[in-house]
Amino acid sequence: MTNPPHHDAASPRDLVGIGIGPCNLSLAALAHPLAELDAVFYEQRPDFAWHRGLLIEGATVQVPFLADLVTLVDPTSPWSFLNYLRARERLFLFYFAERFHIQRAEYDSYCRWVAQSLPALRFHHQVDAVRWNPERDVFEVDFTQLDAEGEAEALGRTYTRNVVLGVGTAPYVPDPLRPLVDAPGVPVVHAADYLDHRSEVLAADHVTVVGSGQSGAEVFLDLLRHRPAGRERLHWIGRSEAFAPMEYSKLGLEHFTPDYTRYFHALAEPVRDRLIAAQWQLHKGIDAGTIAAIHDELYRRTLHGGWPDAVLTPGVRVRTAGRIATTKVELHLEHLQQDSRSRLTTGAVVLATGYRERSLDRILAGLDPYMRRDNSERPRIDDEFRLVLDPSVTGSVYVQNAELHTHGVGAPDLGLAAWRSAAILNSLTGENPYPPAARTAFTTFGLQSTRPRIPRARQELHLTPLVEGR
Repeated sequence: MTNPPHHDAASPRDLVGIGIGPCNLSLAALAHPLAELDAVFYEQRPDFAWHRGLLIEGATVQVPFLADLVTLVDPTSPWSFLNYLRARERLFLFYFAERFHIQRAEYDSYCRWVAQSLPALRFHHQVDAVRWNPERDVFEVDFTQLDAEGEAEALGRTYTRNVVLGVGTAPYVPDPLRPLVDAPGVPVVHAADYLDHRSEVLAADHVTVVGSGQSGAEVFLDLLRHRPAGRERLHWIGRSEAFAPMEYSKLGLEHFTPDYTRYFHALAEPVRDRLIAAQWQLHKGIDAGTIAAIHDELYRRTLHGGWPDAVLTPGVRVRTAGRIATTKVELHLEHLQQDSRSRLTTGAVVLATGYRERSLDRILAGLDPYMRRDNSERPRIDDEFRLVLDPSVTGSVYVQNAELHTHGVGAPDLGLAAWRSAAILNSLTGENPYPPAARTAFTTFGLQSTRPRIPRARQELHLTPLVEGR
């Protein structure tokens, strides 16, 4: 990484990003060529990492490779996936491979290539607080610089006119299973950490996978492939009423377009909440190819007679759970349709129970008096991805992948990351460095049109060098 020039600590930046996952990495990549934009991005981890515990061999990203960090708004960007392949001298190999969906490990490698090249990224920096300074009309961002072991090394403060939050999601563990995760003995791990504990999970005499989405399917398939035929001793359970395929029809995918996002944002809050619950199969189902691979593997194990020792039961929730000594876990199950209950004793549990948006309360505690909330006490977010704040706050706080309740199922989707980053930059600069498409779907959502917003008058951007003060 190149060493940036020194930055005057008292001079406010134009933008401070908090968190460096794919969303803010996309924003940093698209902001890089905007020479007048003074931006910096903080991340407490030592380097870029994307779902490392789920980089299972053969697992693919569920969106096409065009849904990289930049291509859908700027296919000429040097940070495209195709340019990554070119830099690695793999472009012809990819061309002949004819892959539209790339492996997760390759997407992770691509993102790390981008992260290692952008000078505005600061790893080993933990943001502690964000406050509004009304005397100076700027945000104060307090951070702790961490050493190689993750311990506090120095404290710092940066001033900025705007903030963008991209802190991502956190692994979710249902309440009945939380006491088991940190207790010693039987491995009970979230799928996010699966590869780190794979050997001890495989060594268990019986393994249960909880969760009927894509992660659960991938973990179950990996375990199945590595257990001996006839002695698989696997259970796969989930709350969904079926191991259902993800909606992947051409018109169904138009729910992941800017057109639908604008339509969804304009709906009333109760309508949005009902839609999110009803649209689970748009983003929580299983890729049809993964379902087929599981069925093929199970079928292969019947070729010489007998059935694999694998039980797949949807429509089941875990009511309570406990450890039996230090060698077993007992899950108390309830079948939702039958209204029946049973117990399952197992030697290891993998929780493919998904992720939840990280709470912004700690970081934004200093802004709480200025924040506007909806009827469920969630932050209100406008159509330019900004928190709705008191009018006395002249700066903006943008959010990435924290707006499911206001912008719909596309919020966590990689296919909309570049578009959202471009929309934020268009809003921030007041110009159109990345002009939005007038239309992105054949479907007309609603009877009233929702057109792209024209950026407001350009904010003054000050070109300043790039490093924080202490």
